[in-house]
Amino acid sequence: MMRPSWLPFVVYGAVLAAGLHHQVRAGGVAQAAALVAAIGALAALELVEHRVAAPAAVFLTARTALFVLVAALDGDGLANLLFLLVPFAAYFAYGRKVAVTLAAVGVAVPVAWLSVADPHWYTGGERVRDVLMLAVGMCLAVAMAAAAVGESDSRARLRLALDEVAELSAAAERGRVARDLHDSLGHHLTAVSIQLEKAAAFRERDPVAADQSVRAARDSAARALDEVRGAVRALTAPFSLTGALADLAGEGVDVAVLGDEPDLPLAARIAVFRAAQEGVTNARRHAGAGRVTVRATFGGGTARLVVADDGHGFAAGAAEGFGLRGMRERLATVGGSVAVTTGHTNGDPATGDDTATGEDADTGRSGDGGAATTYSGGGTATKRGGGSGVTLTVTVPAA
Repeated sequence: MMRPSWLPFVVYGAVLAAGLHHQVRAGGVAQAAALVAAIGALAALELVEHRVAAPAAVFLTARTALFVLVAALDGDGLANLLFLLVPFAAYFAYGRKVAVTLAAVGVAVPVAWLSVADPHWYTGGERVRDVLMLAVGMCLAVAMAAAAVGESDSRARLRLALDEVAELSAAAERGRVARDLHDSLGHHLTAVSIQLEKAAAFRERDPVAADQSVRAARDSAARALDEVRGAVRALTAPFSLTGALADLAGEGVDVAVLGDEPDLPLAARIAVFRAAQEGVTNARRHAGAGRVTVRATFGGGTARLVVADDGHGFAAGAAEGFGLRGMRERLATVGGSVAVTTGHTNGDPATGDDTATGEDADTGRSGDGGAATTYSGGGTATKRGGGSGVTLTVTVPAA
């Protein structure tokens, strides 16, 4: 682990300035030159250490020997600061235990030398002060090294966490794209398939109806292409849930919208629309439904979507497909929930009537007592007898 490269040079510069100032005043020109050479050797050692692959102990030993030499040449006493760099550098190379040990040795050696030179050194206030300052300096050096190592480790962990977040985000985005492709393209391609089958069936008996089915298939294919292009260029225009739901209306599909959507977050609006799209697609592709009713209600702090059909329903315990699983995942991200039931016996999956006559963009009344905007593909849709139908209910909090 690399230690701060600028700190030793700051200490070297301070020691050199103090030592030269003292030697100039004392007239020791030769000693001043030796001091400059020793400090220069320390600076060169710092530069070489970053470029030469050698054991850290080699540089630590050489640095300590030069510190002793500089301390002997310096008559000012500031060179004692150099010894603080020994445990500081050792912390980065060998860890906390070695650094603390060297710091203790760095205090014990001067104390032992003073005890031999002057057994009563502790009676002098200046020497006691120097020893205490050295001990405090050693503690600060170890603490600074620990803080620097901790910061470096935190940055490394942060980089790993960011990499993990990036991987999870990429996985989530892949899942979102897969759901979008399934919900959007699946819906339109189902419509194209149904219309083309109808055109083939009526080609001889009713050429006009066959031509209408081909045009409807062409329109669905164009919509699918538009949605793919929109996904690629990341549309910047505001998303209108009401408008998107209205686009689902067609032959055998009625849409009713009650309330306003502005209090619904964008992600929730998209999730509700994809749920409606998936419900219509499943009803037409798998349930053999003759009629599908889509009803969205906004207000009261929630958004509620009900997609009902008059198809043959599903067997109890049937496994969920990718579309429904993706719908649940998408809605879970916005705090929504999904309920799927089967088994209604009335003719109209929404109201219980046996038949329903469609009207174009008319205004009717909702079952909740409010005015609802309804969209229908026109014509009359009659329930297929014997169907149990499926009802998909989606609830999303508005805030």
